[in-house]
Amino acid sequence: MNKRAYNFNAGPAALPLEVLERAQAEFVDFRESGMSIMEMSHRGAIYESVHKEAQERLLALLGNPDGYKVLFLQGGASTQFAMIPMNFLGQGQQANYVMTGSWADKAYKEAKLIGETHIAASSEADNYMSLPKLTDISLSDNPAYLHITSNETIGGTQFKQFPDTGSVPLICDMSSDILSRPFDMKQFAMVYAGAQKNLGPSGVTVVIAKEDMITSSPKHLPTMLRYSTHTSNDSLYNTPPSFGVYMINEVLKWIEERGGLEGIRDLNREKAALLYDMIDGSEGFYRGCVDAGNRSDMNVTFRLESEELEKAFIKASEQEGFVGLKGHRSVGGLRASIYNAVPLESCKALVEFMGHFKRTHG
Repeated sequence: MNKRAYNFNAGPAALPLEVLERAQAEFVDFRESGMSIMEMSHRGAIYESVHKEAQERLLALLGNPDGYKVLFLQGGASTQFAMIPMNFLGQGQQANYVMTGSWADKAYKEAKLIGETHIAASSEADNYMSLPKLTDISLSDNPAYLHITSNETIGGTQFKQFPDTGSVPLICDMSSDILSRPFDMKQFAMVYAGAQKNLGPSGVTVVIAKEDMITSSPKHLPTMLRYSTHTSNDSLYNTPPSFGVYMINEVLKWIEERGGLEGIRDLNREKAALLYDMIDGSEGFYRGCVDAGNRSDMNVTFRLESEELEKAFIKASEQEGFVGLKGHRSVGGLRASIYNAVPLESCKALVEFMGHFKRTHG
């Protein structure tokens, strides 16, 4: 096999090599059926058992909270941005949003198309390079829910704690840090995530929600945009992304094998510390973008003193087998996405490369 790339892509992102190899071994003949899982009926017993297993395994990793259900949907987190207000924003209520960057902004803009909105807190004044304090979150008079983005992939900020919203449902877009650390699911009415960063391949959107929130939806909504449709049909109303669900199940097994969310958190902290220590110890050659207390353990964003130098860094890194270190086109700079499946060795190799680059260009 060719040497694996040092993959720091922001999504679709690195998948665990062990999972890819397991999938490769089962690809043509799944469970001695004479078929690939991609060729099977989603109504058949074999696929349904995988589907159910993935749902149960996900809830088990979260401590089996009472009264929650897992849905496997399609359309990415971007479709959830619209489905959430369509299903939960009632007449005379306001959809409340904490504005922390590009993805929070996209979610907010979709809600504005549906009904009344309220910005409960924002770090826009700081160019989204920090996060609002939890104590600064101020809800509207009649809030339908509060929506937050746990980790901003583009800017590189991450909430380390979450607000207590009492009886107001807390909804969270966890696309880029779901299952990267333990969290208390019972704090949330709903958590959702595109799979392509920490859970599996692109094409599946995972929703974990309180069952009583998603059992009845407004009847005027198109069938596919009602949570109740997917709840009552166990995410099998239409053909699911079956191979993606199978891959999620394998990734969840891989997380279990690494000590669950505590084991994964410890590894992620170690990876992030390596990179931030290199940035902070570089005497200003590398500059972290984000306020130190709000830095993400998933997306490490940094700058060099000029765009020319950043271009040279990207070119040199690509020649050494590093992939995906260019910052998002909307903000520029550099970004290393170090999701669960990015090995510690890749982070060590990147730190070594950064040291070498500094010595030759500093």
